[in-house]
Amino acid sequence: MFTDIFLYHEKAPITFNSGLFLWLFAGFYLVYWWLVQRGERETFGLPAVEGLEQPLPSNHHTKLLFVTFFSWYFYYKSSGLYFLLLVWATVLDYNLGHWIANAKRPSQRNVALVVSIVSNLGLLFYFKYTNFFIDCLQSAGAPVHQLAKIALPVGISFYTFQSISYVVDIYRNKLKPVESILEYAFFVSFFPQLVAGPIVRAYDFIPQISKPTFLTRADFGRAVFLLLGGLFKKVVIADYIALNFVDRIFEKPLLYTGFENLMGAYGYALRIYCDFSGYSDMAIAIALLLGFHFPTNFNSPYQAASVTEFWRRWHISLSSWLRDYVYIPLGGNKIGSERTYANLLITMLVGGFWHGGAWRFILWGALHGGALAIERFAKQYIQLPDNLFVRSLRIIVVFHFVCLCWLPFCAPEMSTVWAMLTQIFTAFHAEVIPEFINGYRPIVLLMGIGYLFHFLPADLETLCLDAFTNTPVWVKSLAFAVIVWLVVQVKSADIQPFIYFMF
Repeated sequence: MFTDIFLYHEKAPITFNSGLFLWLFAGFYLVYWWLVQRGERETFGLPAVEGLEQPLPSNHHTKLLFVTFFSWYFYYKSSGLYFLLLVWATVLDYNLGHWIANAKRPSQRNVALVVSIVSNLGLLFYFKYTNFFIDCLQSAGAPVHQLAKIALPVGISFYTFQSISYVVDIYRNKLKPVESILEYAFFVSFFPQLVAGPIVRAYDFIPQISKPTFLTRADFGRAVFLLLGGLFKKVVIADYIALNFVDRIFEKPLLYTGFENLMGAYGYALRIYCDFSGYSDMAIAIALLLGFHFPTNFNSPYQAASVTEFWRRWHISLSSWLRDYVYIPLGGNKIGSERTYANLLITMLVGGFWHGGAWRFILWGALHGGALAIERFAKQYIQLPDNLFVRSLRIIVVFHFVCLCWLPFCAPEMSTVWAMLTQIFTAFHAEVIPEFINGYRPIVLLMGIGYLFHFLPADLETLCLDAFTNTPVWVKSLAFAVIVWLVVQVKSADIQPFIYFMF
């Protein structure tokens, strides 16, 4: 059992919601803060020199090395020997960043940028899209040799995008390269966000590396609040409704009425939100416990009154990355209306394709891109009243559009999508509602709780956070015990991986 801790098991990758991670993180956390406190004692009381930053502790690099090795170990436990790809990307982009910064001629800078983009996207395309293109060629009748299915390394979409943004920002003179490869390895491999985001920008994170590490009471309270909330959303809501209801609907939709299919669509919308935002909350919380701040990745996206607003609230780190590194370089909205519509569509197609090599993801991106273009076009001619009633109607319309788009995103085949839509529009059978509520009481209760919390006003959520932060430690400990008890009551026999591990 002891040696198993150091070995990768394909069927049991380490995740934030696993008991193994809890025990490993507890040990890691004690050593981490021992290193931090030791470094602070060494530098405490040193006289400040005007114009110079406070000197770093002598064990600063030891702390970085410790966290980096733990991050590599975490990634190895998540994806096996594919962690060597992470090491390769780290070494390559660190050196290319310095090459760009020190280049004498523009052509040298251009070459380094192209090498970085081709290398990162080349890895991403090989592991994520080779199977897709081979299937497409075979479907078209091309004599292509069938390769063995290529396994997708966990998190490759996230750390390749982070590496690309680092090199591009140096190329744009928005960022200076880090001084040591250890700092860059620390940034790229930082385990809280490594395997499923959020996509953390270098200019947000790297300056924090050289600043004093501390944890205020407010930060600790917020971290515990986010950690418990993320665990509740992932295990208690997302996993339970998926295993006991949503997955059954998507597997055989024709066995269920249209109302049950509609509830399955609502259930998946809640499931993917609770799963992914739950992971993001836990990642932000764990980083905060280590003294680092991540930007918010979700902001109640189903409260959006337009598709444009939805993408300002959903997976914010990805949507902002696509805006800065795809939409704006294409010209954004600066080259006329028709080009703007095309740029929106292309950007969302890239976003859809980023999620995986399958036509259903491309369709999902096309639907959102088309909706963004239509909204921008309609906004020129239609001005809706700005009141609560109209906004509520818009929220309902946008929510159902998003739910419709989730169908091809989740369904393994388009035939499943058509079957669900056919049942919803031709075999609704509202008379089964009382029977459904009675037969699926836990599902209805958890979906009600999930959507109720989601649609709480932001001010009320902030009030709850502040109240929790100010509670004594024993109250936080009691809340932790309650959440763990709930997790034990509803968890399945096998640990359910996060949805975005597959991306």
